[in-house]
Amino acid sequence: MFRTRRAILAWTAGLIWASLTAGGFASLWRYEYTPGQQQKLGSAWPAGTSIPLESQRFTLVVFMHPQCPCSDATVDELTRLMTICQGKLIAHALFIRPGGFASGWEKTTLWRDAARIPGVFAACDPNGVEAKRFGAFTSGQTALYDPAGHLLFQGGITESRGHGGDNAGADAIVNLVLHHNTAATATTRPGETAVFGCSLFDQPTPSKSRSPNQ
Repeated sequence: MFRTRRAILAWTAGLIWASLTAGGFASLWRYEYTPGQQQKLGSAWPAGTSIPLESQRFTLVVFMHPQCPCSDATVDELTRLMTICQGKLIAHALFIRPGGFASGWEKTTLWRDAARIPGVFAACDPNGVEAKRFGAFTSGQTALYDPAGHLLFQGGITESRGHGGDNAGADAIVNLVLHHNTAATATTRPGETAVFGCSLFDQPTPSKSRSPNQ
């Protein structure tokens, strides 16, 4: 009888553990594959922006939150994009600095990694002014424009939160930059993918923020 009861208890405990584990994996999967907020961008380069539009090359604009761990994968994909599209693409990585944070708060490891990529210009976006102008709400949101200022692509360049590798967004950008038909721009709908990342406008408390020296 004692052995039977012990076996039942062990079986029950195992079943509970398996259920909790499965639930944890399901929650993690939902989190990783749930896209962030995104809105349709206008078809032309935004008026009033301080970001320069390249006249001879394509311009890529990427918005990131300097504290977003998911955006490490975006920087990895940006490295791959700039290598493949070398000489044909210039990228601007804009890092949000919310109001109330000192200058330099945004210069985390994520900033430094992006700034090291040839052809990428990292810059601060105080209060998310440029992000709002471009309609960006999620870290990792990317927009590609041709030299005439036509929007060719908007969305993310990772397959899920924090995971790099082959994905539809990065592949679309490579194809557009290397094989774009300028004459067809006016009649072609911009490509779009989901964005996986943290909110650009969440304001972490200073005590929980990464130091610029981390």
